[in-house]
Amino acid sequence: MAERAPHVHPTLDDPVVTGLSEVVGGPMGERARPHRWWTPLRVLLLLTAFTFALGLVQKAPCSLAEGKDQNWVYSHMCYTDLRPLYVPRGMAEAAWPYSGDPQTRSRYEVMEYPVGIAYWAWGTAWVTHWLNGSPDLEERYRAPVAQLYDDPEVDDEQTIFLLVNALGFGALALVATWLLSRTHRVRPWDAAAFALSPTLLLTGLINWDLIAVALVAGALWAWSRDRVVLTGVMVGLGTAAKLYPLFLLGGLLIICLRQRRWRDLLVTIAAAAGSWVLANAPAYLTGREQWEVFWTFNAERTADLGSVWMLVDQAADVGFSAHTINLWSWILFGVWCAVVFVLGMTAGRKVRPEQAVPRLAQLGYLVVVGFLLVNKVYSPQYVLWLLPLAVLARPRWRDQLVWQASEVLYFCTIWWYLGGYLAPAGGGDAGFYWVGITVRVLGELYLAAVIVRDMYRPDRDPVREAELVGAGSRVDGQPVMTTRSNAVAV
Repeated sequence: MAERAPHVHPTLDDPVVTGLSEVVGGPMGERARPHRWWTPLRVLLLLTAFTFALGLVQKAPCSLAEGKDQNWVYSHMCYTDLRPLYVPRGMAEAAWPYSGDPQTRSRYEVMEYPVGIAYWAWGTAWVTHWLNGSPDLEERYRAPVAQLYDDPEVDDEQTIFLLVNALGFGALALVATWLLSRTHRVRPWDAAAFALSPTLLLTGLINWDLIAVALVAGALWAWSRDRVVLTGVMVGLGTAAKLYPLFLLGGLLIICLRQRRWRDLLVTIAAAAGSWVLANAPAYLTGREQWEVFWTFNAERTADLGSVWMLVDQAADVGFSAHTINLWSWILFGVWCAVVFVLGMTAGRKVRPEQAVPRLAQLGYLVVVGFLLVNKVYSPQYVLWLLPLAVLARPRWRDQLVWQASEVLYFCTIWWYLGGYLAPAGGGDAGFYWVGITVRVLGELYLAAVIVRDMYRPDRDPVREAELVGAGSRVDGQPVMTTRSNAVAV
């Protein structure tokens, strides 16, 4: 009978999990054997499904309650973009987001998202109509758009649309968990910090960001398997859904330069560019003006919610223009990337070659967090951009909890701020919201600092530790994995 691949058991590897395990009998013993059916992957998928189900419950009040005002939505922190965008973006008529029809373009606002999200929204709108009995869209097309808001059938469809997307997002979260658990062969349990993430629960249903998250997880998995073409495809498709997966190429640049993998770098970039072009081609060819809206919308945007720009703008009453923010955010991001490049090229030089090169998740987190720190907006769901990178970059529950606690605080303060609950007697004081932004930034920087420490001190990196020890030992005839913390796994 083939032996199962060894893995690091979390109760023997992570101090937080070790302490919690005392409630159920303590860490895994040397003679313990795992359940035949309850493999780490199956447990992780179940935990992901449970977390996402709780997320549905958390968002349910905003879908089931009728006649509530906007502040009620903020007080219950259950806001999602999916219902509010259903009518004004043409999904009630399943209108192609990049239609060249002048009448369609005049009826609806253009989707301000990249093409991957627009395609997904359009496809789920068709599924929604089918589930609702395929309503007469021609009749809707003849009615004013304002009338659709009061149509009971359309109102039912908004709930169906949310549920259809929720099922899709749940599937994406499961796929992401599967990929993350497979990225480090001996450390499948690292994905538990994704599966049980409070930020996944709270923000997974706000917008369509999980599309890019699953593709980033795919890129991390593909690179760990040396599948450079697939890595590039995942990066390209991810960039077609959200811009930030593009920044993984910065991490790959450092790795390939350190390892002299010139061909792999060129192939990955070519695959990323090719898949991005192919993904964007239908939108560009059928509606170039609508395709350009994503770029113009973000270029014209001023300091917005959650950004350091907004904090400074409000606190100092500066009045930043869009041009000023665009210029300085790219300058600051360029400087940040230069610093990451230097860190990536110098980290680990004094240790053994197999320890020297930083990991893609580490470099990816550093680059993406730099972009978010200088970006002109930080919507609460943007934490999902960091989540798969963070859980693999620093697989320690203490550090994950510190960082995610800062994100949860920010999640609360943004809704309190929008609802006016932070304003003493309606005076408009946004000070506590500024505290929320500051704490979130500090939490992200804290995790970045720990990751940089691991890059320079690979002996502090749990992943490097497991890779270096190897899986040669055996206990009672079974393969084991032993790290500095004696993490036995079978």
